[in-house]
Amino acid sequence: MTTAIAPQPAALTAGDRCDRCGAQAYLRVELQTGGELLFCAHHAREHGDKLRQVAATVHDETHKLDDKPAVSDSDL
Repeated sequence: MTTAIAPQPAALTAGDRCDRCGAQAYLRVELQTGGELLFCAHHAREHGDKLRQVAATVHDETHKLDDKPAVSDSDL
């Protein structure tokens, strides 16, 4: 028996830019009609209702904005 695993979308990088303003993208929307759009957290929130209507899938990495970097002893 073989089990197929759906491919995971590639993680967004600092090189991925918002299609609206050019800031770092934290949200990738794959459209039902094909293609994709990238948004910063601000524009993802601003256009969220409309995006949910046209999205086939949404890859959301906005949680990265809340992550706190670890503090090492050398930083103190």
